[in-house]
Amino acid sequence: MSRTCEICGKKTQFGSSICRRGLPKYKGGVGLKTTGITKRKFKPNIQKVRAIVNGGVRRVKICTSCLAAGKIQKATR
Repeated sequence: MSRTCEICGKKTQFGSSICRRGLPKYKGGVGLKTTGITKRKFKPNIQKVRAIVNGGVRRVKICTSCLAAGKIQKATR
């Protein structure tokens, strides 16, 4: 199974990390220059939780935002 929330479908997103040098123009410099761009990942906070699904207890992968919003009912031991 992948790093995906079973409730909302949230999964890993991709972006860039940009390195710059120089002093910004509004601070009196000549501007910022980009010296490097690298790819990076934004991973959701996925937890394995025992939850009540369709009347039975099963383990689901769910993001913490869905867990805090109460979208599932946690199973008691």
